[in-house]
Amino acid sequence: MIKNFIFSIFFFTGIIFISLIFLPTFFLPQKIVLFGGKLMGYWTSFCLKFFLSTKIIVKGKENIIDDEKYFIASSHQSMFETFYLQTIFNSPIFILKKELLLIPIFGWYLKKIGSISIKRNKIAKENLGFLNNIAKIVNESKRPLIIFPQGTRVLPNERPPFKKGASRIYEELKIACQPVAINSGYVWPKMGPKISNRTITISILKPISSSHSKEEFIKILENSIYSELNLLN
Repeated sequence: MIKNFIFSIFFFTGIIFISLIFLPTFFLPQKIVLFGGKLMGYWTSFCLKFFLSTKIIVKGKENIIDDEKYFIASSHQSMFETFYLQTIFNSPIFILKKELLLIPIFGWYLKKIGSISIKRNKIAKENLGFLNNIAKIVNESKRPLIIFPQGTRVLPNERPPFKKGASRIYEELKIACQPVAINSGYVWPKMGPKISNRTITISILKPISSSHSKEEFIKILENSIYSELNLLN
């Protein structure tokens, strides 16, 4: 419990500090603000390694797509991946709850880096053109979109069906998908204390081409990520 307390104090203090020192960059080009996101990712890994003796392994870097547009579909077990994946990929574009943009400073940061907001579980006017907005932003950016097809953080052994929104995004974008499996919940679960002296493995899997139907895609994606998680667990 002491390690958890110390980790939380240093981690959140660091995140707040980075957010504050990057406040002036809100008036500068977006790429400078995006560097702050990478710093948060590196700070996350430092805190895990230093305070919780966590080992972080990245597998499959050779699978990262580098010659065409793509989007990332990642498993989601903790806050870890929302920070750390920014250090591996080119400042991904996040889809997030609209309410997060209302948080002082942090919400301003999320808006500045071009995050896509949506009102969850609601049919609102601004949600009707959601897929068109995603396609427009992705086509105009060199940064990949990142989605969490499980929809929310899950426990390490949970295997919920992937949300249909992932297949709709795939169908709309018509670009390759980069699957990622992460077993971060064994160190940083969505509920309860963090666990020290464990390993987080980020497994970057073989890409899924844009040639499948949306029904085929979601089956391939779910099988690819869950099969890998079963091996990591």
